[in-house]
Amino acid sequence: MSVAFDRDTWFSRAQALIPGGVNSPVRAFASVGGEPLAIVSARGATVTTADGRTLIDCIGAWGPALLGHAHPAIEAAVTAQARHGLVFGLSTPDEVTLAERIVERVPGCEMVRLVVTGTEATMSAVRVARAATKRRVVIKFAGGYHGHADMFLVSAGSGAATLGVPDSPGVPQAAVRDTHIATFNDLDSVDRAFAAAPGDVAALIVEPVVGNMGCVPPAPGFLEGLRERCTREGALLIFDEVMTGFRVSRGGAAARYGVTPDLVTLGKIVGGGMPLAAFGGRRNLLSMVAPAGPVYQAGTYAAHPLSVAAGLAMFTAIDAEPTLYDTLEATGARLQAGLEAAAATAGVAVSVQRVASMITVFFSAQPVRSWSDADQVDRAAFGRFFRGMLARGVLLPPSPFEAAFLSLAHDAAVIDRIAAAAEGAFVEARA
Repeated sequence: MSVAFDRDTWFSRAQALIPGGVNSPVRAFASVGGEPLAIVSARGATVTTADGRTLIDCIGAWGPALLGHAHPAIEAAVTAQARHGLVFGLSTPDEVTLAERIVERVPGCEMVRLVVTGTEATMSAVRVARAATKRRVVIKFAGGYHGHADMFLVSAGSGAATLGVPDSPGVPQAAVRDTHIATFNDLDSVDRAFAAAPGDVAALIVEPVVGNMGCVPPAPGFLEGLRERCTREGALLIFDEVMTGFRVSRGGAAARYGVTPDLVTLGKIVGGGMPLAAFGGRRNLLSMVAPAGPVYQAGTYAAHPLSVAAGLAMFTAIDAEPTLYDTLEATGARLQAGLEAAAATAGVAVSVQRVASMITVFFSAQPVRSWSDADQVDRAAFGRFFRGMLARGVLLPPSPFEAAFLSLAHDAAVIDRIAAAAEGAFVEARA
């Protein structure tokens, strides 16, 4: 660091210059109490704060750190590329290789366009869907987050299929009037949403495993039901796999659950920790994107050479670990069992929900299947649990509605340390 860190002043300085003192809202720790952390380095399964604390990290940069922080091969690839220049504004050979790596893994992805952020990917996928179908309406699910584009900042009303109501000041009613809301894991609500806009639904967008209200798996038959309904209604099915892509299996949630979407959005792991995202799908749909077709999308930093280098190194490292996903599955199961045992010992009712290496502790006696369930969890208890874990050297996502992410660097010893910390933290959460 170029300037000595002053724990007592850094956040007040930040608040004077940056809205809320942070550059992304969840970093503010508003849901859990206390001031946010400033991180200066990360390696393997740990992060180090500016005031010198080393913590077991269960955030994983919100998903990209599949192999652990600062993986040597990814660091080396980015450093080597930087020696050739940072950004060119033109195409590179490596971006074609990365596109090949993506397409051969993801079911239904015949072509792909590289962008910078997940928000760009999802808004572009919806634009393609509307152009292809010549329809207006998009169905999303309450509690599902697809980036901060206007059309996605919509909350559900009391009805199962509710016309969009802006969820943020600055979003005009006109921007969300064609966004309809359904309930995750409830196919009847999806039927009502289609019925509310007969013949005018362009797309249904879904996180196949929800990560933005905590980890909520799809109920058996739910994703298959979405596929069936979209096919029947002539709407396109968009899987938002910004989180789940290459996380829950080698081919993402589409491969894990055997359901093929028409369009898919990817991020986080695809860039190996660098800013990179993508949208892809059937050839006839992606062929509509400029310059091949009339649907405009562009970006100076799209397929940034450093991000492409990191992404290629990530896929090479994944392929070098043939048992990677089995290992991550076992790691997640070990932590889930440890957390459930610790909660039972403390006499705390929780629902520990997991898919592969995504996991959430919900302070709820009942499983969380949708946003209406998630909205009922004990937020205050989670805040106490978070602070108890932090005091014991474990950094959880600072929100009751964010999934935690494990990595290959979270070995059995690390997992057991997390579970041991939870024994005391659950007692404090009960207070």
